[in-house]
Amino acid sequence: MRPAVLNPVFAQVDSLTGVGPKIARPLERLGLTRVRDVLYHLPERYVHRRAVAVLDEARVGEQIVVTLSIGAHRAPASRRAPLRIAARDDEGDHCDLVYFGKAAFAARKLLPEGSRRTIAGRLDRFGQTLQIVHPDHVFDAQAQITDRIEPVYALAEGLTQPRIAALVAQSLERAPDLPEWIEPGLRAARAWPSWLDALRQAHGGEEEAARNRLAYDELLANALALALVRSDRRRRACRPLAGDGRLRAALRLPYALTAAQVRSIAEIDADLRQATPMLRLLQGDVGSGKTVVALHAMLAAVEAGAQAALLAPTELLARQHADTLTRLAAPTGINVALLTGRDKGRVREAKLMGLMDGSIQLLIGTHAIFQDAVAYRNLGLVVIDEQHRFGVAQRLMLASKGERAPHTLAMTATPIPRSLTLAQYGEMDVSRLDERPPGRQPIDTRVTSLERIEDVIDGLSRHVAGGAQAYWVCPMVRADESVDSDIAAAEARFAALRSRFGDAVVMVHGQMASEDRDAAMERFARGEAAVLVATTVIEVGVDVPNATLMIVEQAERFGLAQLHQLRGRVGRGSGRSTCLLLRGSSLSDTARERLALLRSSQDGFHLAEEDLRLRGGGELMGTRQSGEAAFRIASLEQVQRLLPVAHDDALLLMERDGGLNSPRGQAARTLLYLMERDWGVQLLRGG
Repeated sequence: MRPAVLNPVFAQVDSLTGVGPKIARPLERLGLTRVRDVLYHLPERYVHRRAVAVLDEARVGEQIVVTLSIGAHRAPASRRAPLRIAARDDEGDHCDLVYFGKAAFAARKLLPEGSRRTIAGRLDRFGQTLQIVHPDHVFDAQAQITDRIEPVYALAEGLTQPRIAALVAQSLERAPDLPEWIEPGLRAARAWPSWLDALRQAHGGEEEAARNRLAYDELLANALALALVRSDRRRRACRPLAGDGRLRAALRLPYALTAAQVRSIAEIDADLRQATPMLRLLQGDVGSGKTVVALHAMLAAVEAGAQAALLAPTELLARQHADTLTRLAAPTGINVALLTGRDKGRVREAKLMGLMDGSIQLLIGTHAIFQDAVAYRNLGLVVIDEQHRFGVAQRLMLASKGERAPHTLAMTATPIPRSLTLAQYGEMDVSRLDERPPGRQPIDTRVTSLERIEDVIDGLSRHVAGGAQAYWVCPMVRADESVDSDIAAAEARFAALRSRFGDAVVMVHGQMASEDRDAAMERFARGEAAVLVATTVIEVGVDVPNATLMIVEQAERFGLAQLHQLRGRVGRGSGRSTCLLLRGSSLSDTARERLALLRSSQDGFHLAEEDLRLRGGGELMGTRQSGEAAFRIASLEQVQRLLPVAHDDALLLMERDGGLNSPRGQAARTLLYLMERDWGVQLLRGG
């Protein structure tokens, strides 16, 4: 239950003075629905404004505040022309106040002729005339003129900077002085203010220490919640799974395991033998052999008399896993089944009965495999593929299946920089597959100009005529999704290629109905279609060995990690594969470096680190993924610098006070609710 001390900041935003339905709508577009959201709507930047007595003291381009006498209003000469209001300082120097559009009507009332006003804005020059275009603030002449640091907030249509600033001021008045959850020695060493002072300072322009403290709060809450997940799992009863190796010995793999695969299998086996549930992440680059490692783990569970289940995020990926695992596991004789939302009637009932009586030993499917109606005789191991698509809630749900918690192995094909792994998977142990199995063909990566697109299409024609298949990826579904009409759209490319190749071309994108998307993918997977036009919906989970050509149109518009994932869709068979990156005519230095890096390396972990370096303060790995990596307050630089400290601090607090019952532990509970990691508190015994 949320502490009562937080009630004022969790009040709805319409409880603030001046917020009615008209203002609430743009606030909601910004995600500001409660007082807490307004408090954490920190300024994007600050304007340092200098007070000057007369215009001659200011420089052109400078943000100033100055008192002026208002003169004549010069009406616009045309619809698009601005209203110009003449003004002069106390020494008679002139400056125009300029307003465009609807703002001109308000300006006439705000700045009547003959009045004196204090104006804040940027001083510019138009020809020989000084001007301030759309002053930021207009005060009464009696207002005190001082140097000012003004916050600049992200806005939505219908909001202004003064309105947001007023709401922030009200929210700060309501904010309570909360108990301290940061370890005293750490806070003193970093010279961080209290939580409430940090908010006041961050909104007021005293930025560095305040923002670092608020970022640390968010990272600590995340680390502590994940530590609670880990602690909760460790407390649960679990059956040790010690396989005897007989099923794994029956496997007939077409290649020898890599050292990384052998090491990861050994780490998983050691976890499975424990009486506490395994919670392990298997991180592997595209083509590194994660599925084979997962199969070894699942066979170990079956050898020990338990059932295993593999959870995939999409039906398409589930079906591909079912085909692959059924084929690989055939020599073992175990019963492998696929369960998806499509299964109905007697077919579904037969599978449910097989799970209940234990005759189905390995189940593969989508989230349908964990619905309430699905009961297992003895579920011992759950494998989650493409873990980044599932949040903590799904991880916690798995522990509720069966009388004893199953072991959990999560897999991801998206390499994550070591500095960010704690953010997403801080409750998990990590195994890494950093080698490619022998026999994997390297992918020839080339970069060419879009000006040669006709040559590319001719090459595609020869490729298809030779019996091979190809992907063509565009950055958008349709051109009208962006104000930039130059962005390549999948629907337009599909129409163009259809006119050349006919029914041999199919298309998939995220806005299609799932049935249509699956039907197109199945046609491509069966070889009935030669070219698949798509957006990044095919970034993961598509395995068509005969597809040996990947064309990415306007490749400079994709992130480095994203391009590497797309490239990983080819090179899955015995044929030589090519990834062709079509670039536009104008490239930034960053885009140029990104494409050069992709050509020079096929190491996903190296590219992930480089992607992090190139993106700087951008979104983590280019996407806001499910889970805990999408921080609202902490910047990427702060995540890298402060997250290891927060992780260690959270573990130390749990070691000393696992129930969070001490004064600092109680304060940490308040933090979890404040940062909306309240599900972490629910895991506490009696919490």
